[in-house]
Amino acid sequence: MPTIVTDIPARLDRLPWSKFHLLVVAGLGITWILDGLEVTIVGSIGPALQNPHALAMSVRSVGLAASFYLAGAVAGALLFGWLTDRVGRKRIFSLTLGLYIVSVLATAASWNGWSFIAFRFLTGVAIGGEYSAINSAIDELVPAKLRGRIALMVNGSYWMGAAAGAAISLFLLEGRMGQAHGWRFGFAAGGILGFGVLIMRHWVPESPRWLLTHGHQSQAETVTAEIESRCTHGDPGTLPEVDQQLTVHPRRVFGFGMINRAMMGQYKLRSALALTLMVAQAFLYNAVFFTYGQVLTHDEGVSPDRVGLFILPLAVGNLIGPLLLGSLFDTIGRRRMIFATYGVSGLLMIAVALLFAGGHLTALTQTVGWVAIFFFASPAASAAYLTASEIFPLETRAMAISMFFVLGTLIGGVGAPFLFGVLIGMEGRLPLAYGYLGAAVLMIAAGLMALKFGIDAEGKSLEDIAAPLSR
Repeated sequence: MPTIVTDIPARLDRLPWSKFHLLVVAGLGITWILDGLEVTIVGSIGPALQNPHALAMSVRSVGLAASFYLAGAVAGALLFGWLTDRVGRKRIFSLTLGLYIVSVLATAASWNGWSFIAFRFLTGVAIGGEYSAINSAIDELVPAKLRGRIALMVNGSYWMGAAAGAAISLFLLEGRMGQAHGWRFGFAAGGILGFGVLIMRHWVPESPRWLLTHGHQSQAETVTAEIESRCTHGDPGTLPEVDQQLTVHPRRVFGFGMINRAMMGQYKLRSALALTLMVAQAFLYNAVFFTYGQVLTHDEGVSPDRVGLFILPLAVGNLIGPLLLGSLFDTIGRRRMIFATYGVSGLLMIAVALLFAGGHLTALTQTVGWVAIFFFASPAASAAYLTASEIFPLETRAMAISMFFVLGTLIGGVGAPFLFGVLIGMEGRLPLAYGYLGAAVLMIAAGLMALKFGIDAEGKSLEDIAAPLSR
């Protein structure tokens, strides 16, 4: 293919925030809201699923369902991450949302524990694919000066759905009939809402950056001109001039050999950083959040139909964190803020673990402690995805997100809900407290890693952070 000299990346980064960007964030980010809705319903209804009038699942099988969900996310990330870099962002984020809708509606129709686990696996496949396609598209369409806070807010919007899921569960599980069948309506509602999201995504364009590296220069120019027109109300002449040119040697396909050499050679320290951040946050969230409902019922004597009352403030804390701290990742900077959020959340976890082990916490005070932890851990976790998506070359972006999500989940996440389910079932509070301390150590270590090897990517063009392989 002929060499391309273009100013498209610079033109995209100079754009002011507009309704177009809001549409991109809403059309793509709303999936996190739906995901948070149904995942939190699972966490809140976990005890209710053990009801003989529901699916009669055991504590360990509920934990197994969460692990299968994560295993599906691993498979989906690998498959759709590869496809996202190969066939484009737009095709994949439409396909994965369709699979999500089908899978979550099937979950609502589960007839026993094993069918529930199987459909959770398929839902995970869809969500794993969403991670790579959506984060790639958002990073490549949002101006550089706003990329950090927008990425954190989009990933943090998951917790808006989580808060809604916790609140809804309080009503779904009222009474014996609710505990037997009410949970089904939560999943069904999420699937139905997904159809509206499909319509919104029709208006989100393909990434011009992806089009350039795959040789579609004329289409990239057309899409960029349309975006400029939409951002300036039809008057692109009001935009500042750009003089930054990028030379690209496009290819139809970028082989795994080229990608592997870049990530394990030139960018090996960045790879180690991204993996560490992913492992730490995966262990924290998949171990703690997926099993907190069981902790409340097993150790604190909370009724299953009241679990959502305690999950709700945790979701709110996770939501507020990125909203209030997100802008600091663009001003104070990525490296310092990642260190701060990982470190503070880890230190707070140590305090909660020690108080829990000593029997000094009630359901209320333990929840207050976790709200404080997740206020800092939520932007930290979102920053892990941001890091994986912006510090590697364009041609590897979706695969980088997928690979580090997969490795982080496999190492830190897949077995965590089952492990903590076992710890909860053991006698006394000490085994679970040790689990909390382990998660805290991982978070603090990740924060120190970011301080030492983190990249000051705030306000920089993606191409300045990591030059395209095709340049």
